[in-house]
Amino acid sequence: MTTTTTISSLPRLPHTGKVTQARIVLSEWTKLRSVRSTRWSLLAAVVFTIGLPTVFATVTSSHWGSMGPHEQADRHPLDIALAGVYLSQLAIGVLGVLVITGEYSTGMIRASMTAVPKRLPVLWAKVGVYAFVSFALMLPSVLLAFYASQAILSHHDILQISFSSPGVARSVIGGALYLMVIGVFTLGLGAITRSTAGGISTFAGIMFVIPPLMNVLPASWNHAISPYLPSSAGRAIFSLTHGSDSLAPWPGFALFCGYAILTIGIAAVLLRSRDT
Repeated sequence: MTTTTTISSLPRLPHTGKVTQARIVLSEWTKLRSVRSTRWSLLAAVVFTIGLPTVFATVTSSHWGSMGPHEQADRHPLDIALAGVYLSQLAIGVLGVLVITGEYSTGMIRASMTAVPKRLPVLWAKVGVYAFVSFALMLPSVLLAFYASQAILSHHDILQISFSSPGVARSVIGGALYLMVIGVFTLGLGAITRSTAGGISTFAGIMFVIPPLMNVLPASWNHAISPYLPSSAGRAIFSLTHGSDSLAPWPGFALFCGYAILTIGIAAVLLRSRDT
């Protein structure tokens, strides 16, 4: 009788429900927003995306009269508006690596894989959540950078460009798309290396070290290979003009997405075959 009474008085565990992809996504969103590095990295990306074009536009506007004809010709308003994308990709890329390597460094990845034994839904959720967050934050940032820089340059008619002008909307929105894919690409690199230092180093080597090294090759080889590198293919989507040795915007972006998909595919295979 005493045993029965004791057992019946124990609190019942809440019903947790079935593990679904939607709940895994919610879990990954909770983990992403609760980490301090997320807030700092995304804040840096926003500041770079908006702040650099504002500074460059202010400097260009104040020194326009003293610039020579060639220097003035080199100042394209869209280049000024999207200057921050080149720096903010560092913040987005580093955070993309940390999204998954942070769990490996703390050991939390074991808990995640224990809760989701199939493993791959966790990877899909991380990719989806980070891609959505980075694009949702970077799209208004590049739009604000465009309109802010145009407002500063407004009294120089030669530097005025409309959002409805051919190729401008694609370039501006393409800046946000580029940053989103950078995040997916680096998340894949982090999942492959399972090391923060290794993932960031690989990202830096692919995007910033290999392209300049191509200049060591014969010119014909350089022109044949460089457009297909991840950095060149990705930048095609937010470049207004394209030379004969560069890819068109959408084919270049498609190739860049292919690189990102490749890293995620390799990460998925390794995630299934390796111990956590």
